[in-house]
Amino acid sequence: MLSFDEVGGPVSDRWIATAEGQHLRGRPTRNTKPELALRCAVHALGLRYRIHQQVAPRCTPDFILPRHRLAVFVDGCFWHGCPAHTPARFRGPNADQWAKKINTNRERDLRNNQSAADAGWHVVRVWECEIRRDAVGAAQRIWAETSRGAAD
Repeated sequence: MLSFDEVGGPVSDRWIATAEGQHLRGRPTRNTKPELALRCAVHALGLRYRIHQQVAPRCTPDFILPRHRLAVFVDGCFWHGCPAHTPARFRGPNADQWAKKINTNRERDLRNNQSAADAGWHVVRVWECEIRRDAVGAAQRIWAETSRGAAD
């Protein structure tokens, strides 16, 4: 049986502050280093974009290329569940909450992909690790998608 705290929520659903998780508090959600690096590389290729423009209800990509109807999301490896960098099993007192959080983010990503597609946008998702490894290569992948969109 779950116990409930004075706020009314199950105690098992409460986050427990830990020293190991302190670095995650207050992390930026917009204009992150990988996002800035990708935007710089995309701009260097001659592509022009708009940042944080809503393309469908509750769907705001990191940047869009309006001319090509291309919505670009930069997904942080930890927060979005990168197959190469997300732990197979979370540990510590918040393990269940982290698993739920990452799963919820993945579900939201799928909904956003569908919402954007339904609104006539092509979606490109780029992992943070891909940008850190080769920002120019990631930008070239976006460039390739602009010509693919023209062929549709």
